Amino acid sequence: MKILKCYFCKKDVPYDTKIYIRDECPFCKRDLHICLNCEFYDEGAYHQCREPQAEQVFDKEKANVCDFFSPLTDNRAESKKDEAKRRLEELFGKK
Repeated sequence: MKILKCYFCKKDVPYDTKIYIRDECPFCKRDLHICLNCEFYDEGAYHQCREPQAEQVFDKEKANVCDFFSPLTDNRAESKKDEAKRRLEELFGKK
């Protein structure tokens, strides 16, 4: 059993093998097969996706048919921006 943290309600959603396009969060009923729940989603990347072969998805909050979708496993504990800021503070010291 694997766990995906829903982007919208932040609750843990268990799943067996994969997340399908019609799967919804059992708690908030929002789509799960979305860019915001994918490990390749990155605000700073081209089309906000680190998978170079993926087609552009305009609505990151709606279910899509991307073949490269991979459920986010680290539950996005801290955003890329927060992580970068933390690393800089560790490197140069906090002011």
